[in-house]
Amino acid sequence: MPRAVHQLLAALAPGDAIGSQALQIQEQLRRAGYASELYAEKVHPRVATLARPLWQYPSVAAKDNVCLLHFGIGSAASRLFATLPDRRVLLYHNVTPAEWFIGFSRLHASETDAGRRELRALAPGVLLGVGVSEYNRRELQAAGFARTTVLPILPDPALPRLPRSPVLARMLEDGRDTILFVGRISPNKRIDDLIRVFAVYQRFVRPASRLLLAGDYGGHERYYDALLRMVHALSLSEVVFTGHLPDDDLRACYAAADVFLCLSEHEGVGVPLLEAMSFGLPVVAFDAAAVRETLRGGGVLLTEKRPEMVAELLDLLRRDAALRAAVLETQRRVVEELARVDYSRLILERLAPALQAA
Repeated sequence: MPRAVHQLLAALAPGDAIGSQALQIQEQLRRAGYASELYAEKVHPRVATLARPLWQYPSVAAKDNVCLLHFGIGSAASRLFATLPDRRVLLYHNVTPAEWFIGFSRLHASETDAGRRELRALAPGVLLGVGVSEYNRRELQAAGFARTTVLPILPDPALPRLPRSPVLARMLEDGRDTILFVGRISPNKRIDDLIRVFAVYQRFVRPASRLLLAGDYGGHERYYDALLRMVHALSLSEVVFTGHLPDDDLRACYAAADVFLCLSEHEGVGVPLLEAMSFGLPVVAFDAAAVRETLRGGGVLLTEKRPEMVAELLDLLRRDAALRAAVLETQRRVVEELARVDYSRLILERLAPALQAA
Protein backbone atom coordinates (compact mmCIF):
# COMPACT_ATOMS: atom_id res chain seq x y z
CA MET A 1 0.00 0.00 0.00
CA PRO A 2 1.35 3.48 -0.81
CA ARG A 3 2.04 5.85 2.07
CA ALA A 4 1.51 8.92 -0.09
CA VAL A 5 -0.95 9.89 -2.81
CA HIS A 6 -0.06 13.27 -4.28
CA GLN A 7 -1.77 15.29 -7.03
CA LEU A 8 -0.37 17.41 -9.86
CA LEU A 9 -2.29 20.28 -11.49
CA ALA A 10 -1.55 22.75 -14.26
CA ALA A 11 -3.23 25.43 -12.13
CA LEU A 12 -5.05 25.90 -8.84
CA ALA A 13 -7.53 28.75 -8.67
CA PRO A 14 -10.48 29.60 -6.39
CA GLY A 15 -13.85 28.40 -7.64
CA ASP A 16 -12.33 26.24 -10.38
CA ALA A 17 -13.98 22.81 -10.74
CA ILE A 18 -10.67 20.96 -11.22
CA GLY A 19 -9.09 22.54 -8.15
CA SER A 20 -12.21 21.95 -6.07
CA GLN A 21 -12.22 18.26 -6.94
CA ALA A 22 -8.48 18.01 -6.17
CA LEU A 23 -9.09 19.47 -2.70
CA GLN A 24 -12.01 17.06 -2.11
CA ILE A 25 -9.82 14.10 -3.09
CA GLN A 26 -6.99 15.33 -0.87
CA GLU A 27 -9.32 15.66 2.13
CA GLN A 28 -10.62 12.11 1.75
CA LEU A 29 -7.16 10.62 1.18
CA ARG A 30 -5.87 12.28 4.34
CA ARG A 31 -8.85 10.95 6.30
CA ALA A 32 -7.95 7.49 5.03
CA GLY A 33 -4.42 7.89 6.40
CA TYR A 34 -2.46 8.82 3.28
CA ALA A 35 -0.01 11.69 3.06
CA SER A 36 -1.40 13.90 0.32
CA GLU A 37 -0.23 17.22 -1.13
CA LEU A 38 -1.13 19.27 -4.19
CA TYR A 39 1.62 20.45 -6.57
CA ALA A 40 0.67 23.05 -9.16
CA GLU A 41 2.40 24.84 -12.01
CA LYS A 42 0.37 28.03 -11.41
CA VAL A 43 -1.33 29.00 -8.16
CA HIS A 44 -3.71 31.91 -7.62
CA PRO A 45 -2.61 34.11 -4.68
CA ARG A 46 -5.92 33.50 -2.85
CA VAL A 47 -5.15 29.77 -2.60
CA ALA A 48 -1.36 30.01 -2.40
CA THR A 49 -1.18 28.07 0.88
CA LEU A 50 -3.06 25.07 -0.54
CA ALA A 51 -0.49 23.91 -3.10
CA ARG A 52 3.25 23.54 -3.41
CA PRO A 53 5.25 24.57 -6.49
CA LEU A 54 5.27 21.92 -9.21
CA TRP A 55 9.06 21.94 -9.43
CA GLN A 56 9.30 20.58 -5.87
CA TYR A 57 7.58 17.31 -6.71
CA PRO A 58 10.63 15.36 -7.98
CA SER A 59 12.12 15.54 -4.46
CA VAL A 60 9.23 13.44 -3.07
CA ALA A 61 8.61 11.20 -6.10
CA ALA A 62 8.96 7.49 -5.30
CA LYS A 63 7.97 4.20 -6.89
CA ASP A 64 5.76 3.37 -3.88
CA ASN A 65 3.80 6.64 -4.15
CA VAL A 66 0.69 7.19 -6.22
CA CYS A 67 0.79 10.38 -8.29
CA LEU A 68 -2.52 11.60 -9.71
CA LEU A 69 -2.43 14.11 -12.57
CA HIS A 70 -5.47 16.30 -13.29
CA PHE A 71 -5.41 16.56 -17.08
CA GLY A 72 -7.34 19.28 -18.86
CA ILE A 73 -4.68 20.53 -21.29
CA GLY A 74 -1.03 19.84 -22.07
CA SER A 75 1.20 21.45 -19.44
CA ALA A 76 4.49 21.28 -17.57
CA ALA A 77 2.61 19.18 -14.99
CA SER A 78 1.80 16.48 -17.54
CA ARG A 79 5.33 16.53 -18.96
CA LEU A 80 6.76 16.05 -15.46
CA PHE A 81 4.21 13.31 -14.78
CA ALA A 82 5.51 11.34 -17.78
CA THR A 83 8.99 11.08 -16.19
CA LEU A 84 7.99 9.97 -12.67
CA PRO A 85 8.72 6.59 -11.05
CA ASP A 86 5.41 6.74 -9.09
CA ARG A 87 2.32 4.64 -9.77
CA ARG A 88 0.63 7.03 -12.16
CA VAL A 89 -3.09 7.84 -12.29
CA LEU A 90 -4.54 10.33 -14.78
CA LEU A 91 -7.82 12.11 -13.97
CA TYR A 92 -9.23 13.40 -17.24
CA HIS A 93 -11.31 16.61 -17.29
CA ASN A 94 -11.46 16.68 -21.10
CA VAL A 95 -9.59 18.66 -23.73
CA THR A 96 -11.85 20.57 -26.14
CA PRO A 97 -11.04 19.55 -29.74
CA ALA A 98 -8.85 22.09 -31.54
CA GLU A 99 -11.33 22.67 -34.38
CA TRP A 100 -13.54 24.73 -32.08
CA PHE A 101 -10.86 27.40 -31.83
CA ILE A 102 -9.79 27.65 -35.47
CA GLY A 103 -10.56 31.16 -36.68
CA PHE A 104 -10.77 32.54 -33.14
CA SER A 105 -7.58 31.60 -31.28
CA ARG A 106 -4.51 30.12 -32.90
CA LEU A 107 -3.00 29.63 -29.43
CA HIS A 108 -5.95 27.63 -28.08
CA ALA A 109 -6.13 25.54 -31.25
CA SER A 110 -2.44 24.73 -30.92
CA GLU A 111 -2.61 24.02 -27.16
CA THR A 112 -5.64 21.77 -27.34
CA ASP A 113 -4.26 19.83 -30.30
CA ALA A 114 -1.00 19.33 -28.39
CA GLY A 115 -2.99 18.35 -25.29
CA ARG A 116 -4.85 15.57 -27.10
CA ARG A 117 -1.60 14.26 -28.60
CA GLU A 118 0.01 14.39 -25.15
CA LEU A 119 -2.90 12.41 -23.69
CA ARG A 120 -2.31 9.57 -26.17
CA ALA A 121 1.43 9.63 -25.46
CA LEU A 122 0.86 9.28 -21.70
CA ALA A 123 -1.47 6.27 -21.98
CA PRO A 124 1.10 3.42 -22.01
CA GLY A 125 2.73 4.46 -18.72
CA VAL A 126 -0.46 5.13 -16.74
CA LEU A 127 -1.77 2.49 -14.33
CA LEU A 128 -5.30 3.90 -14.23
CA GLY A 129 -7.21 6.44 -16.36
CA VAL A 130 -10.10 8.13 -14.59
CA GLY A 131 -12.76 10.21 -16.34
CA VAL A 132 -14.93 12.73 -14.52
CA SER A 133 -17.77 11.42 -16.70
CA GLU A 134 -18.50 8.28 -18.69
CA TYR A 135 -18.08 10.43 -21.80
CA ASN A 136 -14.53 11.25 -20.71
CA ARG A 137 -13.83 7.64 -19.75
CA ARG A 138 -14.67 6.55 -23.29
CA GLU A 139 -12.25 9.18 -24.64
CA LEU A 140 -9.51 7.73 -22.41
CA GLN A 141 -10.28 4.27 -23.72
CA ALA A 142 -10.08 5.53 -27.30
CA ALA A 143 -6.73 7.23 -26.49
CA GLY A 144 -5.23 3.89 -25.48
CA PHE A 145 -5.64 3.73 -21.69
CA ALA A 146 -5.84 0.06 -20.75
CA ARG A 147 -7.67 0.42 -17.43
CA THR A 148 -10.31 3.11 -16.93
CA THR A 149 -13.02 4.14 -14.49
CA VAL A 150 -15.21 7.15 -13.62
CA LEU A 151 -14.97 9.52 -10.65
CA PRO A 152 -17.64 12.20 -11.14
CA ILE A 153 -17.48 15.79 -9.98
CA LEU A 154 -20.34 16.38 -7.55
CA PRO A 155 -21.72 19.80 -6.61
CA ASP A 156 -21.45 20.94 -2.99
CA PRO A 157 -24.88 20.14 -1.47
CA ALA A 158 -24.53 23.22 0.75
CA LEU A 159 -24.09 25.52 -2.27
CA PRO A 160 -27.62 27.05 -2.26
CA ARG A 161 -27.29 27.88 1.45
CA LEU A 162 -23.97 29.71 1.19
CA PRO A 163 -23.93 33.54 1.30
CA ARG A 164 -24.84 35.50 -1.83
CA SER A 165 -23.72 38.96 -2.82
CA PRO A 166 -26.46 41.31 -1.55
CA VAL A 167 -25.37 44.03 -3.99
CA LEU A 168 -25.67 41.88 -7.13
CA ALA A 169 -28.85 40.27 -5.82
CA ARG A 170 -30.41 43.73 -5.45
CA MET A 171 -29.28 44.77 -8.95
CA LEU A 172 -30.98 41.71 -10.45
CA GLU A 173 -34.28 42.42 -8.68
CA ASP A 174 -35.64 44.74 -11.37
CA GLY A 175 -38.60 42.73 -12.67
CA ARG A 176 -36.83 41.43 -15.78
CA ASP A 177 -36.87 37.77 -16.78
CA THR A 178 -33.31 36.46 -16.44
CA ILE A 179 -31.96 33.71 -18.69
CA LEU A 180 -28.67 32.50 -17.21
CA PHE A 181 -25.66 30.70 -18.63
CA VAL A 182 -22.58 29.93 -16.52
CA GLY A 183 -19.34 28.90 -18.19
CA ARG A 184 -16.31 30.10 -20.10
CA ILE A 185 -17.06 32.42 -23.01
CA SER A 186 -15.61 30.04 -25.56
CA PRO A 187 -16.66 28.98 -29.10
CA ASN A 188 -17.60 25.41 -28.10
CA LYS A 189 -20.10 26.81 -25.58
CA ARG A 190 -22.04 28.35 -28.51
CA ILE A 191 -22.77 31.67 -26.82
CA ASP A 192 -23.74 32.88 -30.30
CA ASP A 193 -26.65 30.42 -30.27
CA LEU A 194 -27.73 31.71 -26.85
CA ILE A 195 -27.79 35.24 -28.26
CA ARG A 196 -29.87 34.13 -31.27
CA VAL A 197 -32.45 32.56 -28.93
CA PHE A 198 -32.46 35.64 -26.73
CA ALA A 199 -33.02 37.90 -29.74
CA VAL A 200 -36.27 36.07 -30.47
CA TYR A 201 -37.24 35.94 -26.80
CA GLN A 202 -36.69 39.65 -26.13
CA ARG A 203 -38.21 40.82 -29.41
CA PHE A 204 -41.31 38.62 -29.55
CA VAL A 205 -41.89 37.10 -26.10
CA ARG A 206 -40.65 39.17 -23.16
CA PRO A 207 -39.15 42.57 -23.92
CA ALA A 208 -38.38 43.01 -20.21
CA SER A 209 -35.71 40.30 -20.13
CA ARG A 210 -31.95 39.85 -19.85
CA LEU A 211 -29.38 37.29 -20.91
CA LEU A 212 -26.83 36.88 -18.13
CA LEU A 213 -23.57 35.29 -19.30
CA ALA A 214 -21.47 34.52 -16.23
CA GLY A 215 -18.00 33.46 -17.27
CA ASP A 216 -14.47 34.51 -18.05
CA TYR A 217 -13.55 35.38 -21.66
CA GLY A 218 -9.79 35.64 -21.03
CA GLY A 219 -7.92 34.05 -23.94
CA HIS A 220 -11.04 34.16 -26.10
CA GLU A 221 -11.13 37.88 -26.82
CA ARG A 222 -11.64 37.43 -30.55
CA TYR A 223 -14.76 35.33 -29.99
CA TYR A 224 -15.96 37.77 -27.31
CA ASP A 225 -15.54 40.71 -29.72
CA ALA A 226 -17.54 38.83 -32.37
CA LEU A 227 -20.32 38.28 -29.82
CA LEU A 228 -20.41 41.99 -28.94
CA ARG A 229 -20.73 42.85 -32.62
CA MET A 230 -23.55 40.33 -32.90
CA VAL A 231 -25.42 41.88 -29.95
CA HIS A 232 -25.05 45.32 -31.54
CA ALA A 233 -26.18 44.11 -34.98
CA LEU A 234 -29.30 42.55 -33.45
CA SER A 235 -30.03 45.76 -31.46
CA LEU A 236 -30.34 43.80 -28.21
CA SER A 237 -30.33 45.31 -24.74
CA GLU A 238 -29.49 43.61 -21.45
CA VAL A 239 -27.03 41.04 -22.78
CA VAL A 240 -24.71 41.05 -19.78
CA PHE A 241 -21.19 39.59 -19.91
CA THR A 242 -20.07 39.46 -16.28
CA GLY A 243 -16.51 38.22 -16.74
CA HIS A 244 -15.11 36.07 -13.94
CA LEU A 245 -17.27 36.32 -10.79
CA PRO A 246 -16.48 35.78 -7.12
CA ASP A 247 -18.35 32.80 -5.65
CA ASP A 248 -20.92 34.91 -3.78
CA ASP A 249 -21.77 36.85 -6.96
CA LEU A 250 -22.19 33.61 -8.89
CA ARG A 251 -24.57 32.26 -6.25
CA ALA A 252 -26.58 35.48 -6.53
CA CYS A 253 -26.89 34.87 -10.30
CA TYR A 254 -28.21 31.33 -9.80
CA ALA A 255 -30.67 32.52 -7.15
CA ALA A 256 -32.01 35.43 -9.24
CA ALA A 257 -32.38 33.66 -12.60
CA ASP A 258 -35.63 32.32 -14.03
CA VAL A 259 -34.12 29.62 -16.23
CA PHE A 260 -30.68 28.16 -17.01
CA LEU A 261 -30.06 27.74 -20.74
CA CYS A 262 -27.11 25.79 -22.17
CA LEU A 263 -26.66 25.33 -25.92
CA SER A 264 -23.04 24.18 -25.69
CA GLU A 265 -21.88 21.56 -28.20
CA HIS A 266 -18.88 20.24 -26.28
CA GLU A 267 -18.94 19.50 -22.55
CA GLY A 268 -16.77 16.84 -20.91
CA VAL A 269 -18.98 17.31 -17.88
CA GLY A 270 -21.39 20.14 -17.08
CA VAL A 271 -20.91 21.23 -13.47
CA PRO A 272 -23.02 24.45 -13.85
CA LEU A 273 -25.95 22.27 -14.96
CA LEU A 274 -25.78 20.45 -11.62
CA GLU A 275 -25.33 23.69 -9.69
CA ALA A 276 -28.38 25.23 -11.38
CA MET A 277 -30.47 22.20 -10.45
CA SER A 278 -29.32 22.45 -6.84
CA PHE A 279 -30.68 26.03 -6.77
CA GLY A 280 -34.07 24.86 -8.02
CA LEU A 281 -33.53 26.65 -11.32
CA PRO A 282 -35.18 25.02 -14.38
CA VAL A 283 -32.50 23.76 -16.76
CA VAL A 284 -32.87 23.63 -20.55
CA ALA A 285 -29.86 22.17 -22.36
CA PHE A 286 -28.85 20.94 -25.80
CA ASP A 287 -28.10 17.23 -26.03
CA ALA A 288 -24.38 17.22 -26.88
CA ALA A 289 -21.31 15.41 -25.52
CA ALA A 290 -21.73 14.74 -21.76
CA VAL A 291 -24.84 16.92 -21.22
CA ARG A 292 -27.38 14.08 -21.21
CA GLU A 293 -25.20 12.11 -18.79
CA THR A 294 -24.79 15.13 -16.52
CA LEU A 295 -28.54 15.86 -16.34
CA ARG A 296 -29.35 12.22 -15.39
CA GLY A 297 -32.93 12.60 -16.57
CA GLY A 298 -33.46 16.02 -14.97
CA GLY A 299 -34.40 19.26 -16.71
CA VAL A 300 -35.33 19.61 -20.40
CA LEU A 301 -33.04 18.10 -23.01
CA LEU A 302 -33.13 19.67 -26.49
CA THR A 303 -32.44 17.71 -29.66
CA GLU A 304 -32.54 20.86 -31.79
CA LYS A 305 -32.05 24.54 -31.08
CA ARG A 306 -34.02 26.61 -33.56
CA PRO A 307 -34.23 30.03 -31.85
CA GLU A 308 -38.03 30.41 -32.20
CA MET A 309 -38.61 26.90 -30.80
CA VAL A 310 -36.31 27.39 -27.81
CA ALA A 311 -37.73 30.86 -27.08
CA GLU A 312 -41.26 29.43 -27.11
CA LEU A 313 -40.21 26.67 -24.72
CA LEU A 314 -38.67 29.22 -22.32
CA ASP A 315 -41.93 31.18 -22.40
CA LEU A 316 -43.92 28.00 -21.73
CA LEU A 317 -41.76 27.23 -18.70
CA ARG A 318 -42.46 30.75 -17.42
CA ARG A 319 -46.25 30.68 -17.98
CA ASP A 320 -47.17 27.05 -17.30
CA ALA A 321 -46.85 26.45 -13.56
CA ALA A 322 -47.60 22.72 -13.88
CA LEU A 323 -44.89 22.22 -16.51
CA ARG A 324 -42.36 24.18 -14.48
CA ALA A 325 -43.19 22.14 -11.36
CA ALA A 326 -42.81 18.88 -13.30
CA VAL A 327 -39.39 19.91 -14.63
CA LEU A 328 -38.25 20.99 -11.16
CA GLU A 329 -39.41 17.64 -9.76
CA THR A 330 -37.17 15.74 -12.20
CA GLN A 331 -34.27 17.92 -11.06
CA ARG A 332 -35.07 17.52 -7.37
CA ARG A 333 -34.77 13.74 -7.72
CA VAL A 334 -31.32 14.13 -9.32
CA VAL A 335 -30.13 16.53 -6.60
CA GLU A 336 -31.31 14.16 -3.87
CA GLU A 337 -29.71 11.16 -5.58
CA LEU A 338 -26.34 12.94 -5.78
CA ALA A 339 -26.59 14.10 -2.16
CA ARG A 340 -26.80 10.45 -1.07
CA VAL A 341 -23.48 9.53 -2.74
CA ASP A 342 -20.76 8.67 -0.22
CA TYR A 343 -18.02 10.55 -2.05
CA SER A 344 -15.20 9.58 0.33
CA ARG A 345 -16.00 5.90 -0.21
CA LEU A 346 -16.35 6.45 -3.96
CA ILE A 347 -12.91 8.09 -4.21
CA LEU A 348 -11.18 5.19 -2.47
CA GLU A 349 -13.19 2.63 -4.45
CA ARG A 350 -12.41 4.14 -7.84
CA LEU A 351 -8.71 4.66 -7.03
CA ALA A 352 -8.38 1.17 -5.53
CA PRO A 353 -6.52 -0.37 -8.52
CA ALA A 354 -3.68 2.12 -7.94
CA LEU A 355 -3.89 2.16 -4.14
CA GLN A 356 -3.78 -1.63 -3.92
CA ALA A 357 -1.31 -2.38 -6.72
CA ALA A 358 1.70 -4.41 -5.67
